[in-house]
Amino acid sequence: MTELLRQAFVALETMPPETQDDLARALLAYAQDGEPEEIEPEHLEAVLEGIAQARRGEFAEGDAIDIVSAAFRRARR
Repeated sequence: MTELLRQAFVALETMPPETQDDLARALLAYAQDGEPEEIEPEHLEAVLEGIAQARRGEFAEGDAIDIVSAAFRRARR
């Protein structure tokens, strides 16, 4: 296990059990598929903008648990 992954797991331990389970499911799905999910053409511009924001160090503000939980709720729909 890499040091970065170890740090991520330590950070996840502070999250509520439901959030930990959501993130675990996402990680397992990614590990089992072995391939990233294909991006729909209509979403590509938004994905690229998100990557550009991350590279610039621009991240969503607020409680990380709330932000990640909301993202998983949207993904389940």
